Amino acid sequence: MGLLDGKVAIVTGGGRGLGRAHCLQLAAHGAAVVVNDPGSGLHGEQLADRPADVVAAEITEAGGRALADHGSVTDWAATEKLVNRAVGEFGRLDIVVNNAGIIRDRMLFSMSADEFDAVIAVHLKGTFAMTRHACAYWRERAKRGERSGGRIINTTSGTGLFGTVGQANYGAAKAGIVSLTTITALEMARYGVTANAISPIALTRMTQDITSVADAATPDGFDPRDPANASGLVVYLASDASAWLTGQVFRVDGSRVQRLRGWTAAGEYQSKSGMAVEPEELITGLPELYGSAPAGRLR
Repeated sequence: MGLLDGKVAIVTGGGRGLGRAHCLQLAAHGAAVVVNDPGSGLHGEQLADRPADVVAAEITEAGGRALADHGSVTDWAATEKLVNRAVGEFGRLDIVVNNAGIIRDRMLFSMSADEFDAVIAVHLKGTFAMTRHACAYWRERAKRGERSGGRIINTTSGTGLFGTVGQANYGAAKAGIVSLTTITALEMARYGVTANAISPIALTRMTQDITSVADAATPDGFDPRDPANASGLVVYLASDASAWLTGQVFRVDGSRVQRLRGWTAAGEYQSKSGMAVEPEELITGLPELYGSAPAGRLR
């Protein structure tokens, strides 16, 4: 028996890298998988490739159930059609893994509106569109008295959590995905639907030019930057065993899974008058929250 026997999953951006690894692991644990990937290039350009077909064939040849879908997550109607197609082909939908993404890196003072909008459209709007249509489906099931138990697994990144130079568009989208995950978890709890996010550290098309990732060592035959390292967590979060977890963010680094916490108060300045804080008193008051940290270099 697999953890996901009888489950049906959609994975966006499932044709390569992290998405491909997730598809293969979900299928290996018993899920039927809809592999969504339009075959776009790293920057969103249209290519002749059809990687979704390749991954779906790989799954079926191994004895699993899968089909390919080539719609874009930026297309509202296409995402609704994708949910309906999964239900029509396999009878239900249980899991959505939002993984699709592109990059168009540039310093923000040189970034064009199109470069910003394109990245937001794939990452943030695409995650919202898939989540919205899946949640509408699960809510309708719950209203009919049927058990829902849907699972949303979103993909954020270190850029969205901690920031990276040259990725204002990507970072804004990935930070937005964290907030969307939190709100989805709050709104869908009554229907038994969970929403969590993962931040994988992996060698993919998006990270292949980053020295710290590409030059990672491979001790004892284990590749700490293999995209498949994050897929075990994806399978767990997609399973019934994870029903107690929602609204969480996890970072996967090689063999480690780290639980991340959001914004928390790290210090407090209290007005000396007990009334509204005056700007003059903050000249000395706010530095007290940071100890000896120099202004402009705050963490």
